[in-house]
Amino acid sequence: MKRCHHLCSLLPIWFSLVILFLNSHISNGDNVTYDQRALVINGVRRVLISGSIHYPRSTPEMWPDLIQKAKDGGLDIVETYVFWNLHEPVKGQYEFEGRKDLVKFVKTIAAAGLYVHLRIGPYACAEWNYGGFPVWLHFIPGIKFRTDNEPFKTEMQRFTAKIVDLMKQENLYASQGGPIILSQIENEYGNIDAAYGPAAQRYIKWAASMAVSLDTGVPWVMCQQSDAPDPIINTCNGFYCDQFSPNSNNKPKMWTENWTGWFLSFGGAVPYRPVQDIAFAVARFFQRGGTFQNYYMYHGGTNFGRTAGGPFIATSYDYDAPIDEYGLLNQPKWGHLRDLHRVIKKCEPALVAMDPAYTSLGQNLEAHVYKTSSGACAAFLANINTQDATVKFNGKTYQLPGWSVSILPDCKNVAYNTAQINSQETTSEMRYLSSISEGTTQPLSKLSSSGWSYVKEPVGISKADAFTRNGLVEQINTTADASDYLWYSISINIRGDEPYLVSGAQTLLHVESLGHVLWAFVNGMLVGGGMGSASNVKTSLSQLIILDDGKNTIDLLSATVGLQNYGAFFDLSGAGVTGPVTLSANGVTLDLSSQQWTYQIGLKGEDLSLFVDSDDSDSLWVSDSTLPTNEPLVWYKTQFKAPAGNNPVAIDFTGMGKGEAWINGESIGRFWPNYTASSSNGCSLCSYKGAYSSSKCLKNCGKPSQQLYHVPRSFLQEGANTMVLFEELGGNPTKISFATKQTGSLCAHVSEMHPPQVNSVAYPEMTVSKQKPGPLVRLTCPGPDQIINEIKFASFGNPQGTCGSYSHGECSSTDALTVVQQACVGTNNCSVAVSIKAFGDPCKGVTKSLAIEATCSS
Repeated sequence: MKRCHHLCSLLPIWFSLVILFLNSHISNGDNVTYDQRALVINGVRRVLISGSIHYPRSTPEMWPDLIQKAKDGGLDIVETYVFWNLHEPVKGQYEFEGRKDLVKFVKTIAAAGLYVHLRIGPYACAEWNYGGFPVWLHFIPGIKFRTDNEPFKTEMQRFTAKIVDLMKQENLYASQGGPIILSQIENEYGNIDAAYGPAAQRYIKWAASMAVSLDTGVPWVMCQQSDAPDPIINTCNGFYCDQFSPNSNNKPKMWTENWTGWFLSFGGAVPYRPVQDIAFAVARFFQRGGTFQNYYMYHGGTNFGRTAGGPFIATSYDYDAPIDEYGLLNQPKWGHLRDLHRVIKKCEPALVAMDPAYTSLGQNLEAHVYKTSSGACAAFLANINTQDATVKFNGKTYQLPGWSVSILPDCKNVAYNTAQINSQETTSEMRYLSSISEGTTQPLSKLSSSGWSYVKEPVGISKADAFTRNGLVEQINTTADASDYLWYSISINIRGDEPYLVSGAQTLLHVESLGHVLWAFVNGMLVGGGMGSASNVKTSLSQLIILDDGKNTIDLLSATVGLQNYGAFFDLSGAGVTGPVTLSANGVTLDLSSQQWTYQIGLKGEDLSLFVDSDDSDSLWVSDSTLPTNEPLVWYKTQFKAPAGNNPVAIDFTGMGKGEAWINGESIGRFWPNYTASSSNGCSLCSYKGAYSSSKCLKNCGKPSQQLYHVPRSFLQEGANTMVLFEELGGNPTKISFATKQTGSLCAHVSEMHPPQVNSVAYPEMTVSKQKPGPLVRLTCPGPDQIINEIKFASFGNPQGTCGSYSHGECSSTDALTVVQQACVGTNNCSVAVSIKAFGDPCKGVTKSLAIEATCSS
């Protein structure tokens, strides 16, 4: 207790409160079990809604706000992986500080009154480098990953037990009064276990037994593992899990990953998933007997440093989640799902009591009813067609839009339809700033070269620890992922008597690489390169070169862009130049593959820690009027002032090629703004109707996959900030610029046919709003100190278009703008009834809707 009181005196108020909360519950912790219908907490079956937030993909300063927004969005649980390579980068040396502070993250969740699902794994996938495994694991003699292999099982059990013991020491399991009500062992192994043969089943049985033996006092799950041994609960991952059934009648139907979008790859278009389809999938899951559902991701965040996997996973891990990469609400996704959660919670007494009764309402039209002897009743009416339909249910007629579910918490009145969005939509805008470098007010894009200093990274071998080998080496086995980079260097002497290599004549250099990126230099000059892609990581180069008399040096720089994170035997996926490497001239080919090569792991600038602003490296930086631009292998440094205010900050790397960026010594990740998505990738209009896939809905075709890179506010400081860039390919740093992300407009478009707004006051005991006869438009400024200052558009009738481009239809109330202005201007939030009573009837006999666009100011 003395230790607790000492810590509490040093922590913020919220942290002190959670410690007091945990201490008060240690003596009578929660009893978490399960039965065939649901997880059971202290004897009560629960409908639980969860969302994934990965602690190292944001910052500790962001965690409280993210978690509060998750709670406000109707979540009961925050789910996270535990990343082995983050916490044990060197065997036996553990790191749990800063973004790695798992205990603090769990306690922050507890402080908000939410539960935790801890997915220990320790294999994560998660588009995380090497699937979350530390690369040193690969070098243990005799090891084989994720199978019945003693060296692997020993290490897996040691780390799993380490995390469990850490949680127990802090009393964080529910059985101890803490927030952790679930843990996961392994991850999606059932997708690939056939490749491991009979050893896979032995491994899964061992993993289950090992996990249970750790005595956490809470249930364990395995996702995508149909043969998960009792008492492990097998769960579903996917875009849709309504058809899933657990492998035992004694286990509940659980969905551990509902993919809210998809990950972004360098060179790919940006995926997104319409919220109407997500809501449809969630409603279908609860309609067909589910009681636990998790969004992957609820906040995706950022792949800082070299944590992105793939290969070719981008630095942004936004995932089109309900809370965006910067921590802002992604509307209407967040709001529409919040409304869904409120209605689901209203149905909870009926949902947990029994399995649903099914009735066909027509072709691909279904009703599922939960009705208890005590009178609780909830109904779900689904239209699985893409066309609208009219159905009869319990003697009443209901309109069902295509690909939608209507939820009736009383089996009579529609409280929510997945296709009809009542929540507001927001547009965001990046505002480019002028708060840069040594007190000037010039935008960084206008900053002269005198604001920058530079260091040129040597081409080829420059470090004392270089070594030679006969033949070509595989990169990951050589570097152990200590750096993205490996130099391959060889010298060729042209004596003048070779029949096939002639100085001054064209010679074809051909290089084959396992990936991911390759640059070739001849006598210190860049002659060509190649890069793979997310779909094919291998690359090659065929380039005509000119050799000189005497000694010629060929330097090949191989770069990885994240290590493989998924698939059977993913750990054996190689990288680097494994050949052949040939020179061809005059019809003769010289194979250099088996000759003696010199190797250098990493860059000299990495060894010198140029990314850290220190006195030791100051003398290395050159500041003169001629800044080298559009040259490969250059380190750049400048100072800037942090943008004013609290809005999230980003850097627009337009003008740069490929590399990595550091702010005050913190890596914000790899940048690659000149890798653009194909213009023919399929960025056409995307309907929410019909089954979703990761390639169905795309945007930014023909544009950079990622142009803007998040800089967390906690990375910045008052006064001077230092930015260091390593440019691998060639760019102009004077063209980059800072921006802040801000809400542009608030919009809503609600029709008379929409259900009434869900009451936002009494959650979780939600009721349908008593404001009749119809639905409402509700607008709320993003900040509590903001007010609605302008109504940019208002129309009641049949308005057309989308947020930011609404237009009046053939009929429109002449009073719409005045009515909305009177209700909303000068307030932080407002409600406007969608009814002819408020606006009159501009077109009788036609279903009308209200569209509003507004802006807020402080």
